[in-house]
Amino acid sequence: YGGIFTPTEAAGVGVMAMLAIAITQGALNWTQLKDSLLQTADTSAMIFAIILGSEVFDAFLARSQLPMKAAEWVSATGLPPFGVMALLMLFYILLGAVMDELAMILLTLPVFFPIVAALDFGLPPEETAIWFGILVLIVVGIGLTCPPIGLNVFVVSAIARDVPITAIYRGVLPFVAADIMRLALVTAFPVIALLLVRLLD
Repeated sequence: YGGIFTPTEAAGVGVMAMLAIAITQGALNWTQLKDSLLQTADTSAMIFAIILGSEVFDAFLARSQLPMKAAEWVSATGLPPFGVMALLMLFYILLGAVMDELAMILLTLPVFFPIVAALDFGLPPEETAIWFGILVLIVVGIGLTCPPIGLNVFVVSAIARDVPITAIYRGVLPFVAADIMRLALVTAFPVIALLLVRLLD
């Protein structure tokens, strides 16, 4: 949290620091280290296999231009601005169940942002952009834990192999429900996302 590393880099540095402490204090021998590295490689291979499958699906979506067609359909619905935003959030949740977050953002933001920017939410253009960006980050996180797929659920399943995947899905449902409530609040009341921005001018 000191800002020296990004969150991903900080995780790696933390692991290396704990590894060094464990070895110097004699809490970890070479056999345990070898077993730990093999287990890490096994888990990482499973996670990367999941990500590879997601990347193949991302390529299909990019070639089929499904996000663009969805954007055209949303534009043609004639809904009020907040109705359009609700549709976009629903689309992101459905898409997040089968795509990784980076591909989802890269494929959809160039298509959806001009639609949002053209709508009147009673906000200045720069506040609309910030608000939409925050909503996208929230909804992408929801999609990654949302059944029936949810990439993060499979990552947890790969690590906690003694826990049935059905139990993991049941376990994430309260969090998904809470996140959807949070998303609804931030969508209905943009000031929640913009308060700090306004305070800092």
